[in-house]
This record gives sequence, structure tokens and C-alpha cells, in this order.
Amino acid sequence: MAAIGSFCATHPGDPQPGDLIEIFRPAYQHWALYLGDGYIINVTPVDEGPPATFASAKSVFSRKARVRMQLLKDVVGSDTYHINNKYDGTYAPLPVEEIIRRAEYLIDQEVSYDLLGNNCEHFVTLLRYGEGVSDQAKRAIGAIGFVTAAAGAFSLLGLLRSRSRERQY
Repeated sequence: MAAIGSFCATHPGDPQPGDLIEIFRPAYQHWALYLGDGYIINVTPVDEGPPATFASAKSVFSRKARVRMQLLKDVVGSDTYHINNKYDGTYAPLPVEEIIRRAEYLIDQEVSYDLLGNNCEHFVTLLRYGEGVSDQAKRAIGAIGFVTAAAGAFSLLGLLRSRSRERQY
């Protein structure tokens, strides 16, 4: 079972280098990769400067992100997190040394960001497994598909209703 923690004196958590960290924000989860000594690597919006969070609506629609090395406690803030290497059963993690080397190479680089195709979860899973995956994006794409299908069905119903009314007159 994954350790759940927040930064308080009683339970700081115990991530190991290369672990995926899932941070629970009010409306979504942010992902980071633990480097060691309290530091993580994650992506942050290019146009927001130093703040560590992807909390603003502007960040969700950002097309560029900056790879940053930051203290886990600063990124988590008052939110909670847990260690979540949930894809380990599907993908073999790369050796820790390679994960860290790849992560350190990207620090301060600007990367493309796309909520559905290249988000923070894709970024950290690419570092850990060599493959970018995101259940969060799959759920969002599924929800968009459902909303689109529902809107189409309602439009079709409206069209059928208006045609049946036309015939009555």
C-alpha cells in the first residue's frame, strides 16, 4: 500500500529516489518524481514564475512548462500527497540511477505541455518507465467523449422534434 502523507511533524512520508509522488490538489492531482534529500522534479507553467503549483486555471491551458527541481514540502504546501508507483505492475521501472540522470538533465528545460497528451503525469512516468502514461488524461478524454456524445444526442433530439413540429403545420 502506498504511504499517504502531508508535511507535518507526525508523518512526513518516506519516498525513495525514483518514486512517483501524487499530490492531491482541490480539483485534480499533480505529479512529481522524487529525486532524494527532500527534492522532487516536476513541471510548472512557464508564465507563472516561481510558484510551484499548477493551481491556476491559466496553468491548465498553458502550452509550455518548465522542468523544476523543488523541495517536495514546498510543492505540496498545505495539500496532501502519497507515493504512487501504480504502473509498476504494467511497466518495469528503469534503474534508479538512469531515472535520476534523465531527470537532472531536464532541470530548467522548457517542455511542451498538453493537459490530455503531455501532462505532469506523462512527464514523470516517462522518466520512471521510459513511457509516458496518464490515467488522469484517459479519464478526461473519456469524460470529453461522453459529453460530446451526449451533446450530439441532445442536438439530434432537438432536430427530430423541430422536424416533427414542422410536419404538424
